[in-house]
Amino acid sequence: MRHLFQREWKTLWHSPWQLALVSYIPLMGVLALWWLFSAGLPRQLPVAVVDLDNSQISRMLTRQLSANAVIAPRSYANEASAIEAMRKVEVYGLVVLPYQLKKDLVTSKQPTIDIRYNSQFLLVGKLLSSQLQLSLGEGLTHIGEVNLLLKGANKATVDVSLTPISNQTTALFNRNNNYVGFLVPPILVALWQLLSMLVFVNSVNTELIPQGERNYLAKNFWSTVWVKIVFYSPIMLVHGGFILMWLYHYLGLPIAGSLWLLVLAQVVMLSALWLLVLFIFMVMRDSARVVSFCTALFAPAFAFMGITFPVNDMPLLAQWWRLVMPSSHYIDSHVSVVSYGVGLPHVLLQISSYWGFLLLVPLLYILGRHAQKIPPQVTKTKQINLEVNE
Repeated sequence: MRHLFQREWKTLWHSPWQLALVSYIPLMGVLALWWLFSAGLPRQLPVAVVDLDNSQISRMLTRQLSANAVIAPRSYANEASAIEAMRKVEVYGLVVLPYQLKKDLVTSKQPTIDIRYNSQFLLVGKLLSSQLQLSLGEGLTHIGEVNLLLKGANKATVDVSLTPISNQTTALFNRNNNYVGFLVPPILVALWQLLSMLVFVNSVNTELIPQGERNYLAKNFWSTVWVKIVFYSPIMLVHGGFILMWLYHYLGLPIAGSLWLLVLAQVVMLSALWLLVLFIFMVMRDSARVVSFCTALFAPAFAFMGITFPVNDMPLLAQWWRLVMPSSHYIDSHVSVVSYGVGLPHVLLQISSYWGFLLLVPLLYILGRHAQKIPPQVTKTKQINLEVNE
């Protein structure tokens, strides 16, 4: 067993790409993604404004939009040019102030202000939708207040008429609406899963021995697999622990529970990932196909976590896809520990959702029994090649 560990270390040391995947690439990825979201909140998002009324009131509403730190209004002559700007992603939203807006407001009619946003950008779209309605609502409320006062209504009656119910929305676990604490942790978990997958896939692919049109497995394949799991698991867990320490100690993001519970959840997540990758490898036994399939499977992990889009509203196929990815099970424990401060019993209950991955164990046993072992003559050839290379 000792010589297998030495062999694995030599293989890693002589593979620049694999060495990069277990050393500086994860660190660079973590720091780069944090830097992208370090601003915390989007500011000065461009929004097209089409003023068809060109009145004092429409200009006042445009100034109201400018006063919002999230919105950066850009004037367009007509609706067609504004829509074209949205298609080119020059603006993220569109506001059309209709013709005779002032007249309709003065005569107590109900004009329609057209508000559109690009729903392809989920968080940006939601943010703009709420901020546009908020800014325009404040401006229109002020106009309505002036009209009622001019008609002789007293201030108390005006307040009750315009805002009979006051709403206040407070985010319990993200009070500053900071995107760093909301988006960065699941994004980094998705990145960590993807890099861990690549590390393990590259490692097991070295055990494929091509002979003609077939790829054979060495007779001691399962021993080498155990060595790879023991060898690479601590390395990738160090990177997972670095993510937790960076977020919740260095950056000081709020956390209600214990980091050790998240480390436990990472260990189980990594074990499930190894099983799934190994199953895909045994089914395909082709290095290029395994890398391509696993990358396509795990690349959209962040979208399926349920952070930016409700899980219950996903299509049925997306919900099934979500269950296949270990990161989707881990993120439930992550949110529970960080936001709700749950303890070990609750985390263990959530970890039980990985039970489906245990079904891969008997399948791997069956695939291993029926796997094509490398013929003796090929083994001798490989040993001779290894000696020559050394």
